Amino acid sequence: MKRVAAVDLGASSGRVMAGTVGPGVLRVEEVRRFPNGGVRAGPALYWDILGLYRETLAGIREAGRLDGVGIDSWAVDYGLLDERGALLGNPVHYRDARTDGVPESVAAVVSARSLYDVTGLQQLPFNTLYQLVSEGDRLETASTLLLIPDLLNYWLTGAIGAERTNASTTQLYDVRARTWAASLASKVGIPPRLLPPLRDPGTVVGTADELSGLPVVAVGSHDTASAVVAVPASPGTNFAYISSGTWSLAGLELPAPELGDAALAANFTNEGGVDGTIRFLRNVMGLWVLSETLRTWSCPEELPSLLAAAAASPPLAAVVDIDAPEFLPPGDMPARLTAACRATGQRPPSGRAAVVRCIVDSLAMAHRRTIRTAAALTGRSVDVIHLVGGGARNELLCQSTADACGVPVLAGPVEAAALGNVLVQARALGEDLPDLAAMRELVRETQEIRRYEPSGTADWAAAEARLRG
Repeated sequence: MKRVAAVDLGASSGRVMAGTVGPGVLRVEEVRRFPNGGVRAGPALYWDILGLYRETLAGIREAGRLDGVGIDSWAVDYGLLDERGALLGNPVHYRDARTDGVPESVAAVVSARSLYDVTGLQQLPFNTLYQLVSEGDRLETASTLLLIPDLLNYWLTGAIGAERTNASTTQLYDVRARTWAASLASKVGIPPRLLPPLRDPGTVVGTADELSGLPVVAVGSHDTASAVVAVPASPGTNFAYISSGTWSLAGLELPAPELGDAALAANFTNEGGVDGTIRFLRNVMGLWVLSETLRTWSCPEELPSLLAAAAASPPLAAVVDIDAPEFLPPGDMPARLTAACRATGQRPPSGRAAVVRCIVDSLAMAHRRTIRTAAALTGRSVDVIHLVGGGARNELLCQSTADACGVPVLAGPVEAAALGNVLVQARALGEDLPDLAAMRELVRETQEIRRYEPSGTADWAAAEARLRG
């Protein structure tokens, strides 16, 4: 039996979870939760990385006796260290505007086809490559780049390295060779010396002297990689997954990357998974739009009642392209939803329940579009969708996704990222969990999963056609 701490850092909150793993046993309990989010300072939007480290240490200490600790977080963002190992300023938030126009400048040097052929990565304006290019001359004073979990692991152990699942999100990683794409980095003006040694998930990074020599394990440090470990798929099933939170990461698990022209045109990404798998997926805007709407209304505590009222509202009265760029930055989402509806000749939602229904239906529509495209690109069928993460609590979203996609949705576990983190640690520390199938079997045996059957009562194809104008 192993007891470990899973540090799971999301874009809006972080938490330290204590996990216990043994034969027939898999459970997690929250030890400490703390807020996270962008901090506006002057013209830039930053992460409070020192505050996150302080809370991480406090949570680990509160967890009591432990056999190990592992850290996962959101992707793409990083800290730069100087030659002494000191941090060169707070990491900048991926929603900061500093990469505006940078993808276009990079495209003048390296074509989208060439980028995709090497990295297999979805074109997103906040990819690490674009953030680094925006740094300009500041890269000359930097010695090492560390993604957020690797930075915290470095502060705990003194060991410098980059875990592969998160490295694969940078657009600087060769997805076939499983090495850094050093020549690509040089071509766009990023010194390859910044790219640290790579490590596999399940590697023991070192020990944390500040925590009485506690072993620190590199898990699937991209939170989606950890979440996909805990997808409770049965062997032999044709499944898709949606890791639902601030973002919806929707796609398929593949044995090798899909790098064809159609995948490039559809803007799908090939990110590394645990045990050498590929997460073939797209970033869908996710519950970010809903949370920003509640923030605009100053009523986050009213979400349960608003979802209940939305469930009683007519479906598909109005839908928007939830992935449109205007929904990426913080701001007045209800006003943006109104403008998007008018731009496609639809009557904007009237009243808060109708706005929430519009958001949920639009997100389910994006899930439908993404899962169906992933299946078409790979020639695979999808018989069931596993929806994990915080969105698994949202019954309206789960049912709407089942209706939109026309296949059952199995919702849960909610704590998928923490569970995947815990499972990889436990295996690294000696538990008999030889492969993903064994880990997922333990998840199925121990975690609550809820099934949603498609109702087929709403015309999603017609709504999609209406959205296209």
